[in-house]
Amino acid sequence: MNNSILNSIRFVVFLALQVLIFNNINLFGYLNPYPYILFILLYPVNSNKSVLLLGSFAMGILLDMFCNSGGIHTMSSLILAYVRPTLFKFSFGLSYEYQTVKIADKISPERITLLLLAIFIHHFVLFFFEYYRIDLIFTVLTRTLFSTLFTFIICLLTLYIIKPSKR
Repeated sequence: MNNSILNSIRFVVFLALQVLIFNNINLFGYLNPYPYILFILLYPVNSNKSVLLLGSFAMGILLDMFCNSGGIHTMSSLILAYVRPTLFKFSFGLSYEYQTVKIADKISPERITLLLLAIFIHHFVLFFFEYYRIDLIFTVLTRTLFSTLFTFIICLLTLYIIKPSKR
């Protein structure tokens, strides 16, 4: 299947799942899953980065419209898309662009590092600008840590479900 068609399908599916299912989950007041960031992380490494930034902006702005959240999803999605190459270099080494890195292949320490760092950065930006007060940094860090772990588990389950079977 063509990469642009596959990315468009991922965009619609992750947006729909986030709006219809995951936005309604708020466990214990601290656990909010945001697995829509898999759209940003599953984007092909060697593809056009401008399209990734535009797609991240569109995902964020649509989520902000549905959630009435004032731009925090847009900002955190754009920051994640912007730092994504740095996260790939940190996780996979300098030659990640020459390899065909696919996050959904198999779970390895590099992929776990990438997922955890990306989710943590996204959630920290999201919750920091949601509260936007330095005296609530403990609350921001608590929500970030718990939501990062919850989102990480959901992302691993999602990757396991969409992983192509070996034939």
